[in-house]
Amino acid sequence: MDKEIIANIKSLAIDMIAEAGSGYPGISLGSAPILYTLYSKHLNISTSDSKWLNRDRFVMSAGCGSALLYAILFYTGYDLLIDDLKKYRKLNSRTPGFPEYKKTDGVDASTGIAGSGFATAVGMALAEKMLETKYIIPSSTRIERDRSLINYKVYALCTETDMMEGITNEAASLAGNLNLDNLIILYDSNNITIDGDTSITFTEKVLDKFKALGWHTDSVKNGNDISLIDKAIDKAKTAGMPAIIEIKTVLGDGSLLAGSNEIYNKPLEIKDIEQLKQKLELPLEKFYVNDEAVKDFRKRVLDRSSYKYEEWSHNYKLYVDEVLKGDRRKIDYLFKNEVNIDLLRLYWDLDINSKHELRISNQMVIDKISSVLPNFVGGSADLASETYAKISKSITVTDGRYNGKNISFGNRESAMGAILNGLALSGFRPFGSTYLALSDYVKPQIRQSALMNLPVTYIFTHDTLTANGEGPLYQPVEQLATLRSIPNLNVFRPADVKELIGCWNIILNSNDNPSALIVSKNPTAIIPSSDAGMCGRGAYIVRKEEKLHGIIIATGADVNMALVLANDLYNKYKLDLRVVSMPCMELYNMQSNEYKNLLIPKGYRIFVLESGSSFGWEKFVYDPSYLLTVNEYGTSASKGDIEKYVKNDFPTLREKILDKFTKK
Repeated sequence: MDKEIIANIKSLAIDMIAEAGSGYPGISLGSAPILYTLYSKHLNISTSDSKWLNRDRFVMSAGCGSALLYAILFYTGYDLLIDDLKKYRKLNSRTPGFPEYKKTDGVDASTGIAGSGFATAVGMALAEKMLETKYIIPSSTRIERDRSLINYKVYALCTETDMMEGITNEAASLAGNLNLDNLIILYDSNNITIDGDTSITFTEKVLDKFKALGWHTDSVKNGNDISLIDKAIDKAKTAGMPAIIEIKTVLGDGSLLAGSNEIYNKPLEIKDIEQLKQKLELPLEKFYVNDEAVKDFRKRVLDRSSYKYEEWSHNYKLYVDEVLKGDRRKIDYLFKNEVNIDLLRLYWDLDINSKHELRISNQMVIDKISSVLPNFVGGSADLASETYAKISKSITVTDGRYNGKNISFGNRESAMGAILNGLALSGFRPFGSTYLALSDYVKPQIRQSALMNLPVTYIFTHDTLTANGEGPLYQPVEQLATLRSIPNLNVFRPADVKELIGCWNIILNSNDNPSALIVSKNPTAIIPSSDAGMCGRGAYIVRKEEKLHGIIIATGADVNMALVLANDLYNKYKLDLRVVSMPCMELYNMQSNEYKNLLIPKGYRIFVLESGSSFGWEKFVYDPSYLLTVNEYGTSASKGDIEKYVKNDFPTLREKILDKFTKK
């Protein structure tokens, strides 16, 4: 029956690709025995409760094998029909080209660019360790010994393309350091990429590298031998460290093009499909299903997992009744991942007469959030002493000490982003931080957060050209525009601590999208007229005029400069300028035209002040000369000299504004 099921899974995948006219038949044929072994013999899942909290997770990092995954999910009994397989890669189908979270039942994470799935799986494994430590059922609670309510495994299927990407090494290094022994990577090693044999690009000894990183390593020489794959997974489960199993396969096994890059990403020709099905001893009809094999497979999965599901359900009730005393709210966040907290109602001890570095104020806000939100965790890419993105009253997660809320990601910005996604997929509200100039490292993973609608918060500091003395390397110019270009991402740049609290209030109560929070290193005074509650509008007036002559739109630390400019121009020239703080352009864009026209009425001179690229601001002004922005890299110099160099100093800005009112 094993052979018949694997054959049918292969044929379904090939039919899907042929019907769609595109796809990756190579991995679908080569990896079928691997996924069959995993799903039939190891994964603890429930197809009737596919979001079961304690289920084993599987990440298809090799997302090009989506046809294979959908075929195996259908066989397993998830909510997929043959009609769904027939609509592979079609508009609005439940079987998209690459696996997508929330679109297909049984898919635990969207597949990102190569290596992202691997790193996301590391985040999911870290989440399990943190939850396992937190939710303990004491031995006195009608059981003989302490046990955890949470104890699942995380698996991922990867290929050479994953192994070559740098993010994989970043994530593997951290997984080894934290000893995530609940993580098992199945490495389909077929020595082929789109461009040809890996001998021209990839000859490293993968298992030796992983062993050096603190991983258990194993190899299976024959990818068609399910008994060897089965035994290797069994060993990995008890290895006591993260595990990787290299499984040697033949890309496109059984095809006339097997073992070549020609089978990588092109549908098989009709004659190849016919000879393949003959080899597999299957009928030639499209989307043939062996009903007896399906029943057998689903029974195996049910027989293996149902007892564990029932046992866990019993333990969950025990935990809620006797540990939580019936108060499910203390664990419900893991099921819903929703927040209902109003930070504006909390007490904030703010000194309105002193200047604050927002990065330091941000730590105060983080600490307050942590005290009321149990699943709030995060850290920094080796810059906690600079970004202050750390929960001061909690410890740092280390090997064997997973009860902390701070995560030290090390110099691994890209992996940090993917790990944050893995944490969010597991019920946490995570944050991660680095310099704004380094946000490009994280961008692909921010994009994944946006694609999956995950409430991840990316904190970026050092947002002005004068924040560091290192020169243009760490001076962010284009990064704000880059972040604002990402769909479904809210970019917040608060002007003072009051706006900071208001921005966090929106972030925490936005459960379906990620956020980028930009906090300045420069000391900033509290603006008397700033309003935390108005941050939800995206923009509002912080300097009201008596007789409107013009408007300055500013963000973040630049709002203070805008206020200084407006007051100076009024005192010396009687020019009365409105100053609009715009902490979030995305939220402003969502407002009604009535509000927009009231805030920034047409027919007046409108300026934009932001110490970054002008890209994206053009729509607010009459012509580019009204953009008081920076479109060049800075230099290594003192604060004042840098501002003069990029023409962002007070005298230059004042003259630019004044010129628009005096020049005919």
